Formats: sequence, structure tokens, C-alpha cells
Amino acid sequence: MGRPMCQNLLKSGQDVVVCDTNEEVLKEFQSMGAEVVTSPAALARSAGVETVISMLPSAAHVERVFGGEDGILSVGAGELQPKFFIDCSSTGPQCSLNMQQQLGQSGDLTFVDAPVSGGVPGAEAATLTFMVGAPSEEIFERVQAVLVPTVGKQAVHCGTTGAGQSTKLCNNLVLGITMAGVSEAMALGQKLGLDPENLSRVFNSSSAQCWSTSLYNPCPGVMPGVPSSRDYENGFLTELMIKDLTSAQQAAEGAKADIFLGKLANDLYQKMQSDHQRKDFSAIYRFIYGGKACSGDN
Repeated sequence: MGRPMCQNLLKSGQDVVVCDTNEEVLKEFQSMGAEVVTSPAALARSAGVETVISMLPSAAHVERVFGGEDGILSVGAGELQPKFFIDCSSTGPQCSLNMQQQLGQSGDLTFVDAPVSGGVPGAEAATLTFMVGAPSEEIFERVQAVLVPTVGKQAVHCGTTGAGQSTKLCNNLVLGITMAGVSEAMALGQKLGLDPENLSRVFNSSSAQCWSTSLYNPCPGVMPGVPSSRDYENGFLTELMIKDLTSAQQAAEGAKADIFLGKLANDLYQKMQSDHQRKDFSAIYRFIYGGKACSGDN
């Protein structure tokens, strides 16, 4: 996700400093005109950097980037260049609240959560939606000016700090459930002898229509350019869907809310992860079609 977002920033003519642990990625961006650094602390010391946009796999990574031994906050106040931090990772609201508290101790630093929806295709096409948790409309407008239309099509002010993450949890709860439901229906259709392309066409003109049917069909051969057409590679990893659904369950417990379908969906993704952990989460179609979802086998 971070790579195409950064590519779009560079294409728009922005001056960009890239920090990544992957040397090949750094070489790629250096060839595109970006300055590159190998640690968050080095990024924080880079002259001219005003805003940091982070896109990381988990809350633990965010906490390490900011608070680790070589993290952004390890740099003294006199050396720290950026003052505005936009975190586009999906981490859950508590991580964002913790980061705001840590950065707020420095007085003039601002942390905003802005997780995204749209997947890798949306990042590549700069059509992402940003769910923004910002303490004021003024700060939200600043976030919007940085991200739209350069790397996304819209930003929505969901509330104060952490509200963007809460919104993303709810969004991905729906996504995980509907992808499992669409996969189950597509698998049933094939076993009933139906043509999957025709079945998908009916879904998309009927009440079954949703993002998983119209833009991200999980059945191989139905839709070009999506992970199911390339052996479920280069998409939203199953392990990340499990992370998001687990976070949703934890948030629900804290809010004393029930999410029965979310738990069932999470159980399915966890059952399939031994064979599909590094595959796109839409590989749940292959898992269901293979008859493993109810067999007890992994």
C-alpha cells in the first residue's frame, strides 16, 4: 500500500523522503528522485521534512517507528524537523490515542489517524478513501490538503483522534464478512453447475451486489486485475484481515457490543491461514470451494 501511495506523491511533484527497511524499495524510489533514509530517526532529522505519512502493518510497527530506540521520538526537540504526522496504518483506536498522547507531550507536534479503504488497486489509481480522526476541522482540512487528490479521492472526518481507526475497524468487519459470504455463494453456484461469470453478472445487477462482487471478485477467472486472477498474490494479506477482525472483536468487547458474524468470519480466516497466510484474503473462496471450511482440516 505504501509503495503506490509514495509513487503518486512523487508523480505529483512533491519532494519526498522515503524510509523503508527494504533496500530494493529504497533503490527504486531513489531512482524516481526521492531522498532515502534507513531509519525513522534519520527521517526525523531530514531538513525540510514538514509532514510524515506512515503506512505500517500493525500497531507494534507504529509504536516502534515512533517510540523505538531509533524512532522518530528518539530525536531531540532541537533536531526534529517534522511537526505533523499522518498515520494511514490500520491499528485500532487505542494505538492512535497512545501516539497522540506521546507526541502531545512535545507541545507542537500533531498526530492524526487516517486509515484507508480501497486496497492496492485504489492506492495505485489514487482513489483511496481516508477515514480521518482529527481533533479539529482545521487539522482535518490540513490532512485533506496533503492526501486528496494526490493519493486518494476523498477524506472523511470521522471524529476526533482514534475515530478514523474505529471507522476502519467497522468497515473491515463488513469487508471480511461479505467476502466470506460472496465466496460461499460463488462456490455453491459452481458446484450447482452455474457459470461463475454469469453468476457474478447477476449478483452485480441484483441485491447481492457489493464491493466483493463488483470490484474484487474472489473466484478465479471472473475478473481481470484482481488477486483471484493471479493466484491471490499482491493483495490484502489474510493475516492482515485476521488482525483487523481480531481488533474489531477486542473493540466490541470493550464497548460491550456483540459481533457474532465477525467472530465466525475471523474463525474461518484463521482456519485457512496455514495455507494462505501470505495470500490475499479473497483466497477464502478457494478454501471454501475445497471443502475445508467445515471439515476441521487446515
